[in-house]
Amino acid sequence: MSKPSLTLKLATPRGFCAGVDRAIQIVERALELHGAPVYVRHEIVHNKHVVDRLKGLGAVFVKELEQCPPDRPVVFSAHGVPKSVPAEARDRKMFYLDATCPLVSKVHVEAERHHNEGREIILIGHAGHPEVIGTMGQLPEGVVKLIETAEDARTYTPVDPKNLAFVTQTTLSVDDTSEIVGILQSRFPEIAVPHKEDICYATTNRQDAVKQVAAECELFLVIGSKKSSNSQRLVEVALRGGTQVAHLIDDATQIDWDWFNGVSTVGISAGASAPENLITDVIAAIGARFETEVHETGGVRETVVFKLPRVLTEASA
Repeated sequence: MSKPSLTLKLATPRGFCAGVDRAIQIVERALELHGAPVYVRHEIVHNKHVVDRLKGLGAVFVKELEQCPPDRPVVFSAHGVPKSVPAEARDRKMFYLDATCPLVSKVHVEAERHHNEGREIILIGHAGHPEVIGTMGQLPEGVVKLIETAEDARTYTPVDPKNLAFVTQTTLSVDDTSEIVGILQSRFPEIAVPHKEDICYATTNRQDAVKQVAAECELFLVIGSKKSSNSQRLVEVALRGGTQVAHLIDDATQIDWDWFNGVSTVGISAGASAPENLITDVIAAIGARFETEVHETGGVRETVVFKLPRVLTEASA
């Protein structure tokens, strides 16, 4: 029997971003230089497959520094950490490597600058996300106020409406954040804005790529972890863009083939912490059941590369 036909629209770019790639390389290089085990505080990035592969190489993932012996290297995740974490590591004389994405570090610097200039600081983000915890933890408790929704922006009451600033989590929905920022700027015209967009280039590019094809797809699959903010946002963007059904899946094993009933065009993207092999596995799994015609969208070509910490590059040299 011949297989039914199916068109696949691959949103480009998709998958790994420069910050994720750098964080993974930091753990790998630390293992090469220092041997196993290397400890990692929290998941280095939000992807089970990445974490499991690094575990296989000798990485040990922990929740807090107190679980790490003082004589082994420890890596901080790409999402960033409160200032108290490296301070504790220094007190214990630990060798630590900070894998915080440089674009997250930029937000940290902005928040500190606003605080030093006496402004009240708003952080637009999702409560409980590691990046938000890390950003709020750059300053004394209570200094940074979190706004999650447009309604929060409408009801927020600052101490001094003329002395405000905002920063944002880097992995938010561009459209949702624009709405929140618009409300804040309408209510507080003098609010200080970031020198450059806080939402990172990779988040923006992946959302734009999904928007390009969403309306043409009856079904959209986003490969990524449910813990991953940027992956969750891609599902939302696909649905808003006109896709009838969208699902977030860890890998090909989570595909429900009933989703494909009556479907002729499927969109595929992947969050910034999803490795390429997961994408190819999904395409192969679909190809085993359907006669597929694959179309790659012409998206932005990403050339950003972030340098590894000098202590790793010098040791390698």
